[in-house]
Amino acid sequence: MKEARDRIEIMAPAGSFDSLSAAIHAGANSVYFGIEQLNMRAKAANNFTIDDLTTIVSQCQEAGVKTYLALNTVMYTHDMALMKKICDKAKEVGLTAIIAADLAAITYAKSIGLEVHISTQQNVTNYETVEFFSTYADVIVLAREVTLKQVQEIHDLIIKNDLRGPKGDLIQIELFAHGALCVAISGNCYMSLATDNSSANRGACRQNCRRAYRVIDDETGVELKIENEFVMSPKDLCTIGFIDQILDTGVSVLKLEGRGRSPDYVRTVTQCYREAVDAYYEGTYTKEKIAAWIVELEKVYNRGFWHGGYYLGKTMAEWSGAYGSQATQENIFIGRVSHYYDDKHVAEVTMETETLEKGQTMLFTGPTTGAVTIEHAEPWVNDAPVDMAKKGDVLSVVVSERVRANDKVFVVVPRKSVQ
Repeated sequence: MKEARDRIEIMAPAGSFDSLSAAIHAGANSVYFGIEQLNMRAKAANNFTIDDLTTIVSQCQEAGVKTYLALNTVMYTHDMALMKKICDKAKEVGLTAIIAADLAAITYAKSIGLEVHISTQQNVTNYETVEFFSTYADVIVLAREVTLKQVQEIHDLIIKNDLRGPKGDLIQIELFAHGALCVAISGNCYMSLATDNSSANRGACRQNCRRAYRVIDDETGVELKIENEFVMSPKDLCTIGFIDQILDTGVSVLKLEGRGRSPDYVRTVTQCYREAVDAYYEGTYTKEKIAAWIVELEKVYNRGFWHGGYYLGKTMAEWSGAYGSQATQENIFIGRVSHYYDDKHVAEVTMETETLEKGQTMLFTGPTTGAVTIEHAEPWVNDAPVDMAKKGDVLSVVVSERVRANDKVFVVVPRKSVQ
């Protein structure tokens, strides 16, 4: 299994220290994140600051996990000082690489010996463009609209021509494997800029495409009847059902989207794709496992799934049909951990709101804990088992994995309305 994990990199999102730990614990080989405002989730995610870089890199290096900094927005002249400051700091603390699209960031990073990966924002769709960027980058993220046949052709030409990057290694291909799709495909969208003067290409998307719209004839005032008001909001991409075909093309990195998502989302998605890749190399990748992984993925944030995407030559005809998440479960905050007893594997939780019934699922999240779930909880209050713990109670519950004081605690329940 070590060979599989060395060959294929599961790249997980980190929008907070909680999610960072969740990704590491779930088996990610690498994490990507943003700091300050020069990344494509400048407003949507809980970005780290430049002062967090040392801690992030140190934590990941200790776990043997690579660190990638998204520095992939369109940049103007006034951004140059901050861009260089970020790159200098990244180089100083030992960051693995930056993910960039703007040539100013790409060339500056190369000039100081900082590894570069070419962002999907560059919309790379052919070998010739890969060859051009091989002077600057070791990993190329292909556009999201390529087919697997095209990916295979690009990979075969890399091998045939022995195309290598600045490190001297063969150029690696990264593909987007799971998560939110934009109607603009590879993220080059100007709608938000046009309507709100808020540039999506500078990480400030207002997500116009996720809203409901009506189609009305200006001349007659007649409204066209359409079955789905969300005509620009595609379902999320899910490739776990054909991960074998993706790996057969020779890709090296699988990117999981979700820097704005919760720790349990990061844990669940990372763990499912980790298991799928491992199963592929073990020869145990089966329809039964695929079905089980999809059930798990449906529990966390999603807009419905598009199984196949452009990779299998499909056209974009699968729209979400609803606003927001279609997850089958939701997490309700109930309190915080006040203490964890290592010798007994027991967490003490102060209930701040809602209730917890015996047999329900509990979720613990924290910057070091990541995301830990226990099913069929058996709460104790005042040294006695109870059928229900309520606001104001201090309950005890067995948690085999270590949790920590101040970790948030949730009860996981079926979502009330999934359209």
